[in-house]
Amino acid sequence: MPNAPLYCGTSGFAYPSWRPGFYPEKLPDSKFLGHYASRLNAVEVNYTYRRIASAATFEKWISNTPDGFLFLPKAHMKITHSLKLQNADEFTRVFLESLEPLAAAQRLGPILFQLPPSMQVNATVLGEFLRCLPKNVRAAFEFRNASWFSEPIYHVLRDANACLCLAENENLETPHVITADFVYLRLRKPEYTESELSSIGCRLQQYRSNHYPTYAIFKHEETPAGALNAERMLHAGAAMPIVADKTPD
Repeated sequence: MPNAPLYCGTSGFAYPSWRPGFYPEKLPDSKFLGHYASRLNAVEVNYTYRRIASAATFEKWISNTPDGFLFLPKAHMKITHSLKLQNADEFTRVFLESLEPLAAAQRLGPILFQLPPSMQVNATVLGEFLRCLPKNVRAAFEFRNASWFSEPIYHVLRDANACLCLAENENLETPHVITADFVYLRLRKPEYTESELSSIGCRLQQYRSNHYPTYAIFKHEETPAGALNAERMLHAGAAMPIVADKTPD
């Protein structure tokens, strides 16, 4: 059986400071997405965190990207930061309906639910929220408070086939626990050494060879380092041989 697909990208794409390292020097801002999608195959959408996007916005993005390119929306801040997943059924329904143009075009990737660092663990709240999500929604949860990292929470996620987002930064690193039939990584360190990038590449290949579609999202910076690292991972993933079958920890 072939490897599961690999999607690599960054958090957003509209960064003029990426010229000329990633975008050509004279490329107009309006052409950024098309150029980005010629080199990477996914983008995490920060836009949806602060506003409900119009169908016209999504249709424009779809028309500027090739078939197979995926958009990974970040859930609206009202769901994660204002309501903190509680009594969020109605607004979540509105938010998910707004993503329908992406879903209809088969361009919708997992949705990232990024919880605030101040939010402490609450398995009951998480479980009730997950029950309000349609079964066809791929959801990834980034917990930024270490109190969430426990087996009871992993059990709640597994029951709903929801992904523990494997996020790493200089302050907190998520345990490498698989809770869904896909893997979502947020690679947030300001810089990565060659050794670290090699280790990430091996992890990506291990997930894929064990049949987990894998999404690897690097942090955007003032420099194009994240985009270039994502491109490197994507090309390396295409060239890597399958490793011995071993279920990830």
